[in-house]
Amino acid sequence: MSLINTELPIALRLAQAIANPLFPKLDTALRSGKHISADDLDQHSYLLDYHDELESFYSRYQVELIKAPEGFFYIRPRSTSEIGTSVLSELDMLVGKVLCYLYLSPERLANEGIFSLLDLQEEVVSLADERQLLRMVNQRSGGTDLDKKKLQERIRTSMRRLRRLGMVTALGVGDKFRVNEAVFRFAADVRTDEDPRIVQLRMIREGEAILHDDELPTRETVWDSLDEAEEDEEQLGLDI
Repeated sequence: MSLINTELPIALRLAQAIANPLFPKLDTALRSGKHISADDLDQHSYLLDYHDELESFYSRYQVELIKAPEGFFYIRPRSTSEIGTSVLSELDMLVGKVLCYLYLSPERLANEGIFSLLDLQEEVVSLADERQLLRMVNQRSGGTDLDKKKLQERIRTSMRRLRRLGMVTALGVGDKFRVNEAVFRFAADVRTDEDPRIVQLRMIREGEAILHDDELPTRETVWDSLDEAEEDEEQLGLDI
């Protein structure tokens, strides 16, 4: 006798949510670790409309559909979930912290929220300890120009990973980007009564590029111009 019950009713609203043409692409994005912010207009509106129904849907997979205080959405697997997880590197997380710092900065308003990769690289080097940064790239770094160039390349790689997770949005074909509110995923520790920018700066300078949260789902894919060498080095997801 089959143990599969095919007669269990499905709530009308949940059926409508799953039947929506936005669902397949959105579901794939969430399972790959992407954060859905207000910039993803249609998908974000869809999640606002069907949050309760989808929250129940994902709970069957031992996954939580989270709406952050800043308004973006993501899914967080529980320890019993069968959805695969992985981790970001220490440099990836530090870059995420710096992006959050930029998001909180007056410069974001002055620049209409737009930064360049050079802006980010300069900010990372100025805010964090350069020797520590170079050791993230090469444990035996002597501070050579080659090490510094490698650091710039790794920061670029980190940006590609964070873009895939919905933390930033690329603008045009250059190196300009806009920081999304999803970078507050790196700011769980700044939700205090203190000035969040001051807290974020202190954490960067003290090397506390650690996210206190559960892991994110990931899908082992790379996008854009990642070459095979970079793909081998990929550590996707957030060990938070």
